Amino acid sequence: MTALTYRTLDGDQAALPAEAVDDFAASLRGRLITPADEDYPPLRHVWNGMVDRHPALIACCQGNQDIVQAIDFASTRRMWLSVRGGGHHIAGNAIAEGGLVIDLSAMRSVHVDPRQGTARVAPGALLGDVDAETQAFGLATPLGVNSTTGVAGLTLGGGFGWLTRKFGMTADNLLSADVITADGQRHRVSAEDEPELFWALRGGGGNFGVVTSFEFRLHPVGPEVHAGLVVYPFDQARQVLQAWRDFTHQAPDELSVWAILRDAPPLPFLPEAVHGQRVVVFALMHCGDPAHAERDVAPVLAFGEPVGQMLGTQPYAGFQAAFDPLLAPGARNYWKSHDFQDLSDAALEEAITAAEMLPGTECEIFLAQLGGAMSRVDPTATAYAGRNAHYVMNVHARWQDAAEDDRCRDWARDVFRALAPFATGGGYVNFLTEDEGDRIASAYGVNYERLQAVKRRYDPDNLFRVNLNIPPAAAEDAA
Repeated sequence: MTALTYRTLDGDQAALPAEAVDDFAASLRGRLITPADEDYPPLRHVWNGMVDRHPALIACCQGNQDIVQAIDFASTRRMWLSVRGGGHHIAGNAIAEGGLVIDLSAMRSVHVDPRQGTARVAPGALLGDVDAETQAFGLATPLGVNSTTGVAGLTLGGGFGWLTRKFGMTADNLLSADVITADGQRHRVSAEDEPELFWALRGGGGNFGVVTSFEFRLHPVGPEVHAGLVVYPFDQARQVLQAWRDFTHQAPDELSVWAILRDAPPLPFLPEAVHGQRVVVFALMHCGDPAHAERDVAPVLAFGEPVGQMLGTQPYAGFQAAFDPLLAPGARNYWKSHDFQDLSDAALEEAITAAEMLPGTECEIFLAQLGGAMSRVDPTATAYAGRNAHYVMNVHARWQDAAEDDRCRDWARDVFRALAPFATGGGYVNFLTEDEGDRIASAYGVNYERLQAVKRRYDPDNLFRVNLNIPPAAAEDAA
């Protein structure tokens, strides 16, 4: 074996003796991957093709004891450490450059208890895994809108999607979790057991340990819902966006309507002449009584004069995966995001102006409607503090050619700056990029100092720092 080096928590390089690597590999049920292994290249890559990091080792864990061994190996050596669930975060936090990756992607089990209305989910599970198992019983928990996203990262950052207005954030539906902390100790946390750590996990990201199991509350949903798309030409953008904004102020919790400004994909229900043209797309789901769905959705069809629509009853799990082709892994992605309490005409005008200058056919601006159940939770009830965000904007730059990096990133940053005066100043940590460390404290707002105190208690040396990092409080502050 070629001699390995690794990055320490102090930023230095240190030698990794072959004997230590061999002993570590022998202690695992799963495989230990080194740069010499043929599986190393695909395992170091993540959803965002811009992330090009080279870890020293990748521990493909098969169970909790593998995770304990990996944490001990990294902690003993003060080794740069990351945790990979779905590998979907825009910042690429799943991969520690020159460090050890705890890869949980093989741990994907989902166990549903339909009588109790709960699901126990392993840390490598993807949203599609959960939807497939829960929908067998006509149940669901609020998740995101891309079925290849990892459940772990989504939940730990808060998590929102089509069901959030009715049932709250993903983190609001977490009933308990199993966690292995930096000292290798195992904890089962809930509102009754170690409630402070449980509080921190519901929005505080991967700062506090490796969560090895999530227990979720489930709700009756589907298996069919009323959902689909309504597409308007871009020359109606001002009219339809203002109508949408006004409609969302009084829409029922069962209905979520998101606005997307982009070039039209070649969808079969759109006239061929519209393909590739700038459009405003309203994507929606109604998860309530089917007898009320068409009535509740009807105003969306009257925002203007649509060029196409595809609305109707369809499987919930199918619509959860409907946007997967537009979010396939491997492309280069850069995001900038804002929270809004409301969207003034001036804010919408800035979004329209930005969409007129999309730098590529895969780039888009989406405005997600939140509010409803998630906004009726106190900001201090969980670590996720953005309860006043009735809308989240994500400026999604997506492209294939590295030569376009500067142009696409500059566009996203320009849009972010233009919309900043209208935003709350908070943020959604699952949308923050690697270069936005200065936004972490504001994203957590009133909860930030409390999170630092929890970090001090469970990870005083900040072993878990390859994330949207919350440094531990100083000893005197945590007392």
